[in-house]
Amino acid sequence: MTAELEKPILDDPDVYPTNEVISTCLGKSMKLWDSFFEYIHDEYLDFSEEWRYYKDGKSWLLKVQRKSKTVFWTSIIKEAFRITFYLTDKFEETILNAEISDELKQQFKEGKHYGKLRGLTIVFRKKKDIEYAKEMIIIKLAK
Repeated sequence: MTAELEKPILDDPDVYPTNEVISTCLGKSMKLWDSFFEYIHDEYLDFSEEWRYYKDGKSWLLKVQRKSKTVFWTSIIKEAFRITFYLTDKFEETILNAEISDELKQQFKEGKHYGKLRGLTIVFRKKKDIEYAKEMIIIKLAK
């Protein structure tokens, strides 16, 4: 099963995703989590984060936003985490020319539409994924 299809593992509505809970779930990937969110907290002081349990997906998701604009959604999967950006078709050319992997470009190009939006999901398994996420944040905030 690919990571994009893996079910989030924070599925107990009674267990709030504290740093300790997240660390237990992520294992070695906790270093990527810490690096990525340290970057977010240093570079984007106006971002806010909110963990919520969603009954429809039966899991906890972290919504990261700037004012009322959602920048990305975060979920925890087995020994990794992923963030998903939802973008309109007008972003396609920018994404195809971005400094991200060909797999991510293809994912967006062929992605399923949710109304006017398409998702692009980065699964954090290596340091390079942080660079892809940084690029996508810049893209998301630019339009």
